[in-house]
Amino acid sequence: MNQVFITATDTDAGKTFVSCAIISALKQHNNNSTNDPLTVAAYKPIAAGCELVDGQLVNEDAKLLCEFSNAKQSIQQINPIAFEAPIAPHIAAKKQNQTITVADISRYYQKVKLCQADFTLVEGAGGWRLPLGEVANLDATGNEKSSYQFLSDFVKAEQIKVVLIVNMKLGCLNHALLTYEAIKTDGLDCVAWIANCADSNLMSNLSENINELEHLLPIPQMAQLDFISDCDEQGNQLSFENKINLAASKINLAPLL
Repeated sequence: MNQVFITATDTDAGKTFVSCAIISALKQHNNNSTNDPLTVAAYKPIAAGCELVDGQLVNEDAKLLCEFSNAKQSIQQINPIAFEAPIAPHIAAKKQNQTITVADISRYYQKVKLCQADFTLVEGAGGWRLPLGEVANLDATGNEKSSYQFLSDFVKAEQIKVVLIVNMKLGCLNHALLTYEAIKTDGLDCVAWIANCADSNLMSNLSENINELEHLLPIPQMAQLDFISDCDEQGNQLSFENKINLAASKINLAPLL
């Protein structure tokens, strides 16, 4: 099973949009052994800012991943840890006297693996070093001590290769390089990056910044995704699926396959 973790330089970088586009591109790629489309499972372990629907907290991003993946998953399997408040997940958990641990996230992930999909895409939350909070452990002498955990610890435990989404805006060069360095310091394989224009306001000197990143990041660029408006050049309305298909057509899957 191929696995990839989608992280970004910051929040609101378009992780879910890009994740859905990657899933769409993968589904259009034939399985070499059977000539059938690849099956793709999705996993977004943690989400905040969820809506209560029929007594169940539903995250909009997880819902989109559920719609585009094709491994017959429930939204609860895709997103097992959900909070209603649109705040940092570990703070939301603390307000509810809950904890989020790497062990919990890994346990839920084993259920996703049971789908036996050709490919599993895991979408992070926020940036690379998303805090999960403190966890109490026993040291060698049996005394209790606290340690801080991060979502990146889960990626390390599962040894998942990483794709970095760079939110193309002022400051992205610094954010991209620091994030890449943190991923490599954690001993993980950051296989590619994607330049994503998540905002309708085009970044000044966009091409120059992309050229800089191409020189500074020693990994291939999978795609440059420009902001897609709600209407095409002819004035026709574009659905979210239309936008995803347009983005998917620009993605080079070679670093993942």
